Amino acid sequence: MTTVLAIETSCDETAVAIVNNRDVCSNVVASQISIHKNYGGVVPEVASRLHLETINSLIALALEQAQLDWKAIDGVAATCAPGLVGALLVGLTAAKTLSMVHSLPFLGIHHLEGHIYANYLSEPTLETPFLSLLVSGGHTSLIYVKDCGVYENLGATRDDAAGEAFDKVARLLKLGYPGGPIIDQLAQQGNSSAFKLPEGRVSLPEGGYHPYDASFSGLKTAVSRLVQQLEKDHHVIPVADVAASFQDTVARALTKRAISCALDYGLNTITVGGGVAANSGLRKHLLAAAEAHNLRVLFPPLKYCTDNAAMIACCATDHLNRGHISSLNLGVESRLSLSQVMKLYD
Repeated sequence: MTTVLAIETSCDETAVAIVNNRDVCSNVVASQISIHKNYGGVVPEVASRLHLETINSLIALALEQAQLDWKAIDGVAATCAPGLVGALLVGLTAAKTLSMVHSLPFLGIHHLEGHIYANYLSEPTLETPFLSLLVSGGHTSLIYVKDCGVYENLGATRDDAAGEAFDKVARLLKLGYPGGPIIDQLAQQGNSSAFKLPEGRVSLPEGGYHPYDASFSGLKTAVSRLVQQLEKDHHVIPVADVAASFQDTVARALTKRAISCALDYGLNTITVGGGVAANSGLRKHLLAAAEAHNLRVLFPPLKYCTDNAAMIACCATDHLNRGHISSLNLGVESRLSLSQVMKLYD
């Protein structure tokens, strides 16, 4: 049994967790949403400063909640890519320091790999291979998960990520930040058939459309034009109906691509990770479509959909059990493909 303390500071959540293989001993998160909502989005410099202010107390709290001391810890991990460089540096530096002070192995973890591993926290018997649908504010990808550290990107968004589209549409509707939870709540009160919106498809040079890639920029523009037209006609904007129509369109687009990809590659399990995994519309559409095709779909508990350190620690235990250790010279990267995960280890 391997126990890892992990730190996650890739964006605007300061998180520390301790995981014993796939059993969560503690998981603490300090959210910065109340600060960044005043700016309508994450301010990198502010995020980094807030990480600095809270990281030490969260490390102490994680150990206290787990009722463990450093003698029980087998390794220290931190998210090192992708993410905001300044924010990543806070967590990475803290983890490296703890590694040296306590003479423990250090592991740099890829943030998206962490989201894949979030599903192991609720389904510890999950086995590869499977298809992972990663949907967050910065990423929308279909990943063929072959083994720990072995991934193939089968589909992605060509422009806005799904979560980014939610935030931008929420801004158009003057709903505030973050947009995903607000739109989801309103959508449940609205009519998803009120407005027909473009799903967004990616054309291929030889003709036809890419079966797995997505595009949400056109959808965002369509919502913008719809709002402008409603305002021009002096109509009161039916915000709930717009939100429901938008959310339904995103959910259908993601579901269609995920189901098609799983069937084409003979994968009978689809896992979902990232903040948009919490969306009720996506859950409803994907579960119904999967049942119709006799596929298994796994969603993490809501607390593991958004950024957290438990998923990072779970991922780190698997790598550590396989003898993967990172150099203390490892740096952070704002962008790094999942296919390059193994470059993080000596």
